[in-house]
Amino acid sequence: MQISVVIPLLNEEQSLVELYNWIAKVLRSNSFSYEIIFIDDGSTDGSWKTIESLSEADDRVKGIRFNRNYGKSQALHAGFIEAQGEVIITMDADLQDNPDEIPELYALIKEQKYDLVSGWKKKRYDNVITKNLPSKLFNAAARKTSGVKLNDFNCGLKAYKKEVIKNIDVYGEMHRYIPVLAKNAGYSKITEKEVKHQARKYGNTKFGASRFLNGFLDLISIWFLSKFGRRPMHLFGALGVLMFIIGFVSAFLIGVSKLYKLYHGLPNVLVTQNPWFYISLAVMIIGTQFFLAGFLGELILRSKREKERYLIRKTTSNI
Repeated sequence: MQISVVIPLLNEEQSLVELYNWIAKVLRSNSFSYEIIFIDDGSTDGSWKTIESLSEADDRVKGIRFNRNYGKSQALHAGFIEAQGEVIITMDADLQDNPDEIPELYALIKEQKYDLVSGWKKKRYDNVITKNLPSKLFNAAARKTSGVKLNDFNCGLKAYKKEVIKNIDVYGEMHRYIPVLAKNAGYSKITEKEVKHQARKYGNTKFGASRFLNGFLDLISIWFLSKFGRRPMHLFGALGVLMFIIGFVSAFLIGVSKLYKLYHGLPNVLVTQNPWFYISLAVMIIGTQFFLAGFLGELILRSKREKERYLIRKTTSNI
Protein backbone atom coordinates (compact mmCIF):
# COMPACT_ATOMS: atom_id res chain seq x y z
CA MET A 1 0.00 0.00 0.00
CA GLN A 2 1.35 3.41 -0.96
CA ILE A 3 -0.54 5.92 1.19
CA SER A 4 -2.34 5.96 4.54
CA VAL A 5 -4.31 9.12 5.24
CA VAL A 6 -4.78 9.56 8.99
CA ILE A 7 -7.51 12.01 10.02
CA PRO A 8 -8.25 12.78 13.71
CA LEU A 9 -11.56 14.52 14.26
CA LEU A 10 -13.96 15.88 16.84
CA ASN A 11 -17.53 16.79 15.90
CA GLU A 12 -16.92 17.21 12.17
CA GLU A 13 -20.04 15.41 10.89
CA GLN A 14 -20.81 18.06 8.29
CA SER A 15 -17.43 17.92 6.55
CA LEU A 16 -16.65 14.18 6.51
CA VAL A 17 -18.43 13.10 3.32
CA GLU A 18 -17.09 16.08 1.37
CA LEU A 19 -13.58 15.46 2.70
CA TYR A 20 -13.73 11.74 1.84
CA ASN A 21 -14.92 12.42 -1.70
CA TRP A 22 -12.16 14.98 -2.23
CA ILE A 23 -9.40 12.69 -0.91
CA ALA A 24 -10.67 9.67 -2.85
CA LYS A 25 -10.88 11.69 -6.07
CA VAL A 26 -7.28 12.88 -5.74
CA LEU A 27 -5.86 9.46 -4.82
CA ARG A 28 -7.80 7.57 -7.50
CA SER A 29 -6.88 10.05 -10.23
CA ASN A 30 -3.21 9.47 -9.37
CA SER A 31 -3.66 5.67 -9.23
CA PHE A 32 -2.48 5.37 -5.63
CA SER A 33 -3.22 2.35 -3.49
CA TYR A 34 -4.46 3.80 -0.22
CA GLU A 35 -6.44 3.65 2.99
CA ILE A 36 -8.21 6.44 4.87
CA ILE A 37 -8.26 6.15 8.66
CA PHE A 38 -10.68 8.35 10.61
CA ILE A 39 -10.15 8.59 14.38
CA ASP A 40 -13.23 9.87 16.19
CA ASP A 41 -11.92 11.53 19.34
CA GLY A 42 -15.12 11.30 21.36
CA SER A 43 -17.49 13.19 19.05
CA THR A 44 -20.98 13.92 20.37
CA ASP A 45 -22.58 14.54 16.95
CA GLY A 46 -23.17 12.03 14.15
CA SER A 47 -19.52 11.79 13.07
CA TRP A 48 -19.19 8.08 13.90
CA LYS A 49 -22.34 7.10 11.99
CA THR A 50 -20.96 8.93 8.97
CA ILE A 51 -17.63 7.09 9.29
CA GLU A 52 -19.42 3.74 9.54
CA SER A 53 -21.45 4.55 6.43
CA LEU A 54 -18.31 5.51 4.49
CA SER A 55 -16.56 2.32 5.61
CA GLU A 56 -19.50 0.14 4.53
CA ALA A 57 -19.43 1.76 1.09
CA ASP A 58 -15.64 1.65 0.70
CA ASP A 59 -13.51 -0.92 2.56
CA ARG A 60 -10.48 1.35 2.19
CA VAL A 61 -12.09 3.61 4.80
CA LYS A 62 -11.33 2.58 8.38
CA GLY A 63 -12.59 4.10 11.60
CA ILE A 64 -11.52 4.13 15.24
CA ARG A 65 -13.83 5.55 17.89
CA PHE A 66 -12.54 6.64 21.29
CA ASN A 67 -14.60 6.16 24.43
CA ARG A 68 -14.29 9.89 25.16
CA ASN A 69 -12.25 12.90 24.09
CA TYR A 70 -8.55 12.18 24.70
CA GLY A 71 -6.97 14.80 22.44
CA LYS A 72 -5.46 15.01 18.99
CA SER A 73 -2.13 13.44 19.98
CA GLN A 74 -3.80 10.28 21.24
CA ALA A 75 -5.93 10.12 18.10
CA LEU A 76 -2.83 10.36 15.91
CA HIS A 77 -1.12 7.70 18.03
CA ALA A 78 -4.00 5.28 17.41
CA GLY A 79 -4.01 6.10 13.71
CA PHE A 80 -0.25 5.62 13.40
CA ILE A 81 -0.52 2.15 14.94
CA GLU A 82 -3.13 1.12 12.37
CA ALA A 83 -1.51 2.79 9.31
CA GLN A 84 0.09 0.40 6.80
CA GLY A 85 1.01 2.70 3.92
CA GLU A 86 4.58 3.40 2.80
CA VAL A 87 3.83 7.11 3.27
CA ILE A 88 1.50 8.42 5.98
CA ILE A 89 -0.36 11.67 5.39
CA THR A 90 -2.01 13.45 8.33
CA MET A 91 -4.62 16.13 7.87
CA ASP A 92 -7.46 17.77 9.76
CA ALA A 93 -11.10 16.96 9.07
CA ASP A 94 -12.35 20.55 8.89
CA LEU A 95 -11.58 21.00 5.15
CA GLN A 96 -8.91 23.60 5.92
CA ASP A 97 -6.20 21.21 4.64
CA ASN A 98 -6.19 20.70 0.87
CA PRO A 99 -6.06 17.03 -0.31
CA ASP A 100 -4.73 18.21 -3.69
CA GLU A 101 -1.35 18.59 -1.96
CA ILE A 102 -1.07 14.82 -1.28
CA PRO A 103 0.65 13.76 -4.54
CA GLU A 104 3.43 16.32 -4.13
CA LEU A 105 3.91 15.42 -0.46
CA TYR A 106 4.14 11.76 -1.45
CA ALA A 107 6.74 12.57 -4.11
CA LEU A 108 8.91 14.46 -1.63
CA ILE A 109 9.01 11.40 0.65
CA LYS A 110 9.47 8.73 -2.02
CA GLU A 111 11.55 10.49 -4.65
CA GLN A 112 13.56 13.01 -2.64
CA LYS A 113 13.89 10.64 0.34
CA TYR A 114 12.75 13.02 3.07
CA ASP A 115 11.80 11.52 6.42
CA LEU A 116 9.12 14.11 7.11
CA VAL A 117 7.52 16.91 5.12
CA SER A 118 5.55 19.55 7.02
CA GLY A 119 2.97 21.80 5.39
CA TRP A 120 3.42 25.56 5.65
CA LYS A 121 0.24 27.61 5.52
CA LYS A 122 1.93 30.85 4.55
CA LYS A 123 -1.38 32.56 3.91
CA ARG A 124 -3.92 31.73 6.60
CA TYR A 125 -7.64 32.44 6.88
CA ASP A 126 -7.90 32.09 10.67
CA ASN A 127 -8.55 34.81 13.23
CA VAL A 128 -5.38 36.91 13.53
CA ILE A 129 -5.59 37.50 17.29
CA THR A 130 -6.90 34.18 18.60
CA LYS A 131 -5.03 31.77 16.31
CA ASN A 132 -2.50 33.33 13.92
CA LEU A 133 -0.59 35.30 16.56
CA PRO A 134 -0.36 32.37 19.04
CA SER A 135 0.81 30.16 16.15
CA LYS A 136 3.60 32.58 15.29
CA LEU A 137 4.74 32.60 18.93
CA PHE A 138 4.68 28.79 19.02
CA ASN A 139 6.68 28.50 15.84
CA ALA A 140 9.33 31.03 16.91
CA ALA A 141 9.79 29.33 20.29
CA ALA A 142 9.90 25.85 18.72
CA ARG A 143 12.51 26.88 16.14
CA LYS A 144 14.67 28.46 18.83
CA THR A 145 14.60 25.57 21.29
CA SER A 146 14.56 22.60 18.90
CA GLY A 147 16.82 23.66 16.06
CA VAL A 148 14.23 22.41 13.53
CA LYS A 149 13.86 25.23 11.00
CA LEU A 150 10.17 25.10 10.10
CA ASN A 151 7.85 28.05 9.66
CA ASP A 152 4.67 26.22 10.65
CA PHE A 153 4.84 23.46 13.27
CA ASN A 154 1.06 23.68 13.80
CA CYS A 155 0.02 22.67 10.29
CA GLY A 156 -1.97 19.43 10.43
CA LEU A 157 -1.05 18.52 6.84
CA LYS A 158 2.17 16.50 7.03
CA ALA A 159 3.74 13.51 5.27
CA TYR A 160 5.88 10.88 6.97
CA LYS A 161 7.94 7.92 5.97
CA LYS A 162 6.30 4.88 7.58
CA GLU A 163 9.45 4.16 9.60
CA VAL A 164 9.19 7.56 11.30
CA ILE A 165 5.68 7.25 12.69
CA LYS A 166 6.33 3.70 13.89
CA ASN A 167 9.29 4.88 15.98
CA ILE A 168 8.06 8.04 17.70
CA ASP A 169 5.69 8.34 20.65
CA VAL A 170 3.06 11.08 20.32
CA TYR A 171 1.43 12.00 23.63
CA GLY A 172 0.06 14.95 25.61
CA GLU A 173 -0.22 17.88 23.18
CA MET A 174 2.92 16.81 21.32
CA HIS A 175 1.26 16.47 17.89
CA ARG A 176 2.32 19.99 16.94
CA TYR A 177 5.94 19.09 17.72
CA ILE A 178 6.16 15.80 15.83
CA PRO A 179 9.04 17.18 13.70
CA VAL A 180 11.00 17.75 16.92
CA LEU A 181 10.20 14.24 18.16
CA ALA A 182 11.32 12.86 14.79
CA LYS A 183 14.58 14.79 14.92
CA ASN A 184 15.25 13.57 18.46
CA ALA A 185 14.65 10.00 17.24
CA GLY A 186 17.33 10.41 14.55
CA TYR A 187 15.14 11.33 11.56
CA SER A 188 16.76 14.62 10.63
CA LYS A 189 15.89 14.88 6.93
CA ILE A 190 12.96 17.23 7.45
CA THR A 191 11.61 19.87 5.12
CA GLU A 192 8.46 21.88 4.56
CA LYS A 193 6.22 22.62 1.60
CA GLU A 194 4.02 25.64 1.16
CA VAL A 195 0.39 24.46 1.05
CA LYS A 196 -2.96 26.06 0.44
CA HIS A 197 -5.08 26.94 3.45
CA GLN A 198 -8.87 26.96 3.25
CA ALA A 199 -11.19 28.97 5.46
CA ARG A 200 -13.23 26.81 7.86
CA LYS A 201 -16.45 25.83 6.09
CA TYR A 202 -18.35 24.12 8.93
CA GLY A 203 -18.34 24.25 12.72
CA ASN A 204 -16.01 26.11 15.06
CA THR A 205 -12.29 25.95 15.79
CA LYS A 206 -11.15 23.72 18.67
CA PHE A 207 -8.17 26.00 19.42
CA GLY A 208 -8.44 27.74 22.81
CA ALA A 209 -6.47 29.31 25.65
CA SER A 210 -5.81 25.95 27.33
CA ARG A 211 -4.22 24.53 24.16
CA PHE A 212 -2.08 27.68 23.88
CA LEU A 213 -0.72 27.18 27.41
CA ASN A 214 -0.37 23.40 27.06
CA GLY A 215 1.55 23.85 23.84
CA PHE A 216 4.24 25.95 25.52
CA LEU A 217 4.47 23.54 28.46
CA ASP A 218 4.89 20.62 26.05
CA LEU A 219 7.60 22.53 24.19
CA ILE A 220 9.52 22.89 27.47
CA SER A 221 8.99 19.17 28.11
CA ILE A 222 10.38 18.25 24.69
CA TRP A 223 13.44 20.46 25.19
CA PHE A 224 14.09 18.99 28.64
CA LEU A 225 13.55 15.38 27.56
CA SER A 226 15.75 15.78 24.49
CA LYS A 227 18.56 17.05 26.74
CA PHE A 228 18.19 14.88 29.83
CA GLY A 229 15.38 12.38 29.15
CA ARG A 230 17.72 9.44 28.64
CA ARG A 231 20.00 10.17 31.61
CA PRO A 232 18.21 12.28 34.26
CA MET A 233 21.09 11.65 36.68
CA HIS A 234 23.27 13.85 34.48
CA LEU A 235 21.16 16.86 35.48
CA PHE A 236 19.68 16.07 38.88
CA GLY A 237 22.69 14.13 40.11
CA ALA A 238 25.10 16.90 39.12
CA LEU A 239 22.94 19.59 40.73
CA GLY A 240 22.51 17.47 43.85
CA VAL A 241 26.22 16.81 44.28
CA LEU A 242 27.07 20.48 43.65
CA MET A 243 24.52 21.75 46.18
CA PHE A 244 25.54 19.16 48.77
CA ILE A 245 29.20 20.14 48.44
CA ILE A 246 28.35 23.85 48.77
CA GLY A 247 26.24 23.20 51.86
CA PHE A 248 28.82 20.89 53.42
CA VAL A 249 31.72 23.32 52.84
CA SER A 250 29.65 26.19 54.24
CA ALA A 251 28.77 24.22 57.39
CA PHE A 252 32.40 23.12 57.75
CA LEU A 253 33.62 26.74 57.55
CA ILE A 254 31.05 27.81 60.14
CA GLY A 255 32.35 25.07 62.48
CA VAL A 256 36.01 26.02 61.88
CA SER A 257 35.18 29.69 62.54
CA LYS A 258 33.49 28.75 65.81
CA LEU A 259 36.49 26.69 66.99
CA TYR A 260 38.92 29.43 65.97
CA LYS A 261 37.05 32.07 68.00
CA LEU A 262 36.81 29.77 71.03
CA TYR A 263 40.53 28.99 70.87
CA HIS A 264 41.49 32.67 70.76
CA GLY A 265 38.87 33.82 73.24
CA LEU A 266 37.03 35.96 70.71
CA PRO A 267 33.34 36.78 71.13
CA ASN A 268 31.12 34.34 69.27
CA VAL A 269 27.56 33.01 69.09
CA LEU A 270 26.23 29.49 69.20
CA VAL A 271 26.36 27.68 65.88
CA THR A 272 22.60 27.10 66.15
CA GLN A 273 22.08 30.86 66.41
CA ASN A 274 23.91 31.49 63.15
CA PRO A 275 21.38 31.72 60.27
CA TRP A 276 24.04 30.60 57.76
CA PHE A 277 24.21 27.24 59.55
CA TYR A 278 20.54 26.55 58.73
CA ILE A 279 20.98 27.78 55.17
CA SER A 280 23.88 25.34 54.77
CA LEU A 281 21.79 22.47 56.15
CA ALA A 282 18.91 23.37 53.83
CA VAL A 283 21.24 23.41 50.80
CA MET A 284 22.63 19.99 51.77
CA ILE A 285 19.12 18.54 52.15
CA ILE A 286 17.98 19.99 48.80
CA GLY A 287 21.12 18.64 47.17
CA THR A 288 20.37 15.19 48.55
CA GLN A 289 16.80 15.41 47.20
CA PHE A 290 18.04 16.39 43.74
CA PHE A 291 20.40 13.42 43.75
CA LEU A 292 17.59 11.08 44.80
CA ALA A 293 15.33 12.54 42.06
CA GLY A 294 17.97 11.70 39.47
CA PHE A 295 18.39 8.21 40.92
CA LEU A 296 14.63 7.58 40.86
CA GLY A 297 14.47 8.89 37.29
CA GLU A 298 17.10 6.34 36.25
CA LEU A 299 15.14 3.55 37.97
CA ILE A 300 11.90 4.58 36.25
CA LEU A 301 13.59 4.60 32.84
CA ARG A 302 14.95 1.12 33.46
CA SER A 303 11.53 -0.23 34.42
CA LYS A 304 9.33 1.24 31.69
CA ARG A 305 5.90 -0.24 31.60
CA GLU A 306 3.30 0.05 28.88
CA LYS A 307 -0.03 1.56 29.86
CA GLU A 308 -3.19 2.11 27.85
CA ARG A 309 -3.55 5.82 27.24
CA TYR A 310 -7.00 5.74 25.73
CA LEU A 311 -10.02 3.42 25.49
CA ILE A 312 -11.35 2.50 22.06
CA ARG A 313 -15.11 2.04 22.13
CA LYS A 314 -15.53 0.71 18.62
CA THR A 315 -13.82 0.20 15.26
CA THR A 316 -15.11 -0.41 11.77
CA SER A 317 -15.33 -4.06 10.70
CA ASN A 318 -12.24 -3.87 8.45
CA ILE A 319 -9.83 -3.20 11.34
